[in-house]
Amino acid sequence: MRGNSVDRLAQAIGELIGREVELERPSDSKFGDYATNAALRGGGNPRELAAKYAEQVVALPEVERADVAGPGFVNLTLTDSFFVDAVAEIDTEYGGGSAESPERIQVEMVSANPTGPITVASARNGAYGDSVARLLEFAGHDVSREYYWNDAGKQMDRFRASVDAIRRGEQPPEDGYQGAYVEDLARIEGDPVPVMLEKIVDTLRRFRVDFDSFVREAELEPEIPDAIARIDTYDSEGTTWARTSSYGDDKDRPLLRSADESHLYFAADVAYVRHKLERFARAIYVLGADHHGYVGRLKAAAAMLGYDPERVEVLIYQLVHLTSGGEQRKMSKRRGDVVFLDDFMDEIGVDAARWYLVNRGPDQTIEIDVDLAAEKSQKNPVYYVQYAHARIAGILRNAPASPADAAAPLEPLERDLVKRLAEFPSIVREATKRRGPQALPVYAIKVADDFHRFYHDVRVLGSDAERFRLDLCRATQRVLARCLHLVGVDAPERM
Repeated sequence: MRGNSVDRLAQAIGELIGREVELERPSDSKFGDYATNAALRGGGNPRELAAKYAEQVVALPEVERADVAGPGFVNLTLTDSFFVDAVAEIDTEYGGGSAESPERIQVEMVSANPTGPITVASARNGAYGDSVARLLEFAGHDVSREYYWNDAGKQMDRFRASVDAIRRGEQPPEDGYQGAYVEDLARIEGDPVPVMLEKIVDTLRRFRVDFDSFVREAELEPEIPDAIARIDTYDSEGTTWARTSSYGDDKDRPLLRSADESHLYFAADVAYVRHKLERFARAIYVLGADHHGYVGRLKAAAAMLGYDPERVEVLIYQLVHLTSGGEQRKMSKRRGDVVFLDDFMDEIGVDAARWYLVNRGPDQTIEIDVDLAAEKSQKNPVYYVQYAHARIAGILRNAPASPADAAAPLEPLERDLVKRLAEFPSIVREATKRRGPQALPVYAIKVADDFHRFYHDVRVLGSDAERFRLDLCRATQRVLARCLHLVGVDAPERM
């Protein structure tokens, strides 16, 4: 893992004082650039230890001044050269490569049954899962995205029966599928399931979610008997059960009906867990809130098959609500009870759709104000961040080939912007560890805020410090572009 300037400074201070050190930004920059509470954890008198540490750290070339504050904090004011060097290391891969032991990881996401177009609810699955996959790739892991689709079972039978009914000029069954899309499929000959899946894949590709592999339930069926033979089972009441409660699940799970040996849902789950863990070191499932019970059962399946259950991760996300004019909104042109992703993207654009579907933690319900999301103004957070990126691109287009390079003390707003950019490696590292891409939009807005303040008050083009300020603009653009990319949003050069 490549540390950044702040990480290296913390390490140097730690080596100097003989204690692990964490550096944090004070709430007000008048107290210095960074602070440490190492003296509070030193085991002696905190004020005396802080005074000792302050005397020691000023010997470092990066430290201009060290002051003792409060009950035992050490506030550090750093040299201008520290900030210049910090900007110089912000290249296009800044913040990446944090994986200490890169793994082959599969992220299975969306996996909606191909019985209708992708809805906004499933789109949150795709946006969240794909952003997690992008974070893992940026960290250095080998990531594969997979879509699992059910091509058999009662739901698929009802779907096919609905299309066939339309073809015969009849109404779909009462428990079947309704909507203009069913009529569209009825006009196409053959099995509607592969056609529907192709439409789903096209929609997700437009949404910037691409897959490396697809697995059909029918493909797994031949693997089910051998998978079941490898796990702890028992027969009771005409059913074969998996003894998952002995492996951390809250109850045992049914596998087979004894009468006809037909398999139940968990049998396919067991085969699929095995299918995944034979190919990958880690298997990540992205599932909706109604699948919360799957966490225990899937880990139990892994353990019963002889795998470390920690190799299975289940990421759960909550619902999505759309509002317009303060009221819940239904936008679908084809069916009134759901909102299709294509309609949503038509309404607010792909960038806003990706942004708004990851800017809250997966454990929170998302409420999207469609009017704001569609607005092309700086009141819209995704537009605001993109505008900062585009503004920098404009500055760089107008920059001279040989910018002025006079030495000048850094302005406070320059230092603040550099300190914000220096947070990026830890932000992205923590987001990857927590599988929490929502940290990136929050951070990107702060970067855009700091940049807009800097740009408003500090002259870039034509200034004596033109070279450094252009380098700072370029570094800011790179961090913003990476934040946007990691959540699947474009970083435009012009707006």
